[in-house]
Order: sequence, then C-alpha cells, then structure tokens
Amino acid sequence: MSLYNPYSLSGKVILITGASSGIGKETAIECSKMGASLIITGRDEERLNSTYLQLVGEGHKVIVADLASEDSLSALIARITKVDGVVLCAGKGMSAPVQYSTPDKFKDVFSINFFSPVELIRRLYKNKVLQKRASVVFVSSIGGVRKITYGNMIYGTSKAAFSSMMKYSAKEFAVRGIRVNSVNPGMVCTKMIDAGTFTEEQREADIQKYPLKRYGRPEDIAYSVIFLLSDASSWITGLELIIDGGVTI
Repeated sequence: MSLYNPYSLSGKVILITGASSGIGKETAIECSKMGASLIITGRDEERLNSTYLQLVGEGHKVIVADLASEDSLSALIARITKVDGVVLCAGKGMSAPVQYSTPDKFKDVFSINFFSPVELIRRLYKNKVLQKRASVVFVSSIGGVRKITYGNMIYGTSKAAFSSMMKYSAKEFAVRGIRVNSVNPGMVCTKMIDAGTFTEEQREADIQKYPLKRYGRPEDIAYSVIFLLSDASSWITGLELIIDGGVTI
C-alpha cells in the first residue's frame, strides 16, 4: 500500500533549464526523488551528464541546448512532446554600477535571464506542449523585486522583468488550468556567488543581515519548487514565493 503524498510528482514530466549546476541541478535531483520523469537541459554536456547520473529512477532525458541560440532553442522544443511542469532555472549574474551599465551588458544578461526563458515558455504554451493543468515555476530573485543593492541593477532589472512576465503568464495561461508562479531566493550558496565579487569578510558581514544567520542552500529552493510543481499547490498561481532567510523583513 503506497502512502498518500500530495507533494508527489509521480507521473509528471518536468523540464528543467539550467540543470547543470546550482539550484537547477539540485531541483532536478530532488524532483526525481519525488517520482518525476526529468528532461534536463543546459549548455555544458559534461555537467549535465553529472546531474543525470545523480537522478533517481528511470526514463530521464538529457538535452544539451543553448537557449540563447534560435537553432538550439528550436531543436530543444522539437524533441519534447509534452511536459506537465517547467522550471526556468538558467541564469547569469553581473555586477556593475549604473554609470557602467552599458547596453551590451544589458543584452548579455537579459538574453539569458529574460528573453531566452520567455521565448521557451511562449513556444511550449503556443504549441500545446505544456499540458493542461501543468505548472510553471520561474526561478527569480529578491534582487530587483524586493531588494535593491548597489551595483546590481542589470541583474535586478532582468529579474524584475522576469517576475512581471510570470504574472502575465499566470493570468493568460489560467484558461487552460496552467499555473505559473515564481520562487524568489535571497543569496544561495552556488557557484554564482563564488565568483570573487565579495571578500570573505564582506560575505560574513552580509550573512549577519539574515535573521536565520546563513545563506540559502540549493535544496531550500528545490523543496519550494517541488511544492509549486505538485498538486498540493493546485490553487496557487501568480505567486512570488520569497525564500530569503528573512532578509527582506
């Protein structure tokens, strides 16, 4: 006799972008533990295969794709027949004060953080690959949405646009029973924050601003994504779920 679990993803096909590392990788692994069949994608084949080897269960698929490339995006969509859930996890950071935030830098970040995932979800919906009563989860940020910090304008505005797109999608996709939500993390311990932008002293000082006195872990975000993908959240859409250790309070 199987135990009742409203958070189960059994029988669901879930597409996860940016699954080669960080939050995307951990989300893929945890979703597989909950019974989902995964389609994982990213640009780095070696790292994607590393994620694949850590997935639980069978029937998972790896598709190497650069979502910023029109040909690559089209090839990805052509290989997917249906999905019951999508997690838009691919992202890129950049630090620059306003006076050095040039158009080329905006184009670079927005290409990965906004235009590519928006075009992906648009086509999945238009082509009816995204099934009725499916769930889409945008992995956004508190940056640019709930928290404004020096030097974070390019990244923050890309995430603000991303969160706005989530709400428009939630409004329009509801006609097919498709839910669209976002998770908005604070600082999470991934390679993105280990790029040498902060000294160890600066990082420790920043951690002290968090009431729970730590940065998030990728699994903290993955568990919330699972909730939004599952039937346990079937009456939730258009939500920005803040997961930030209390820093915005």
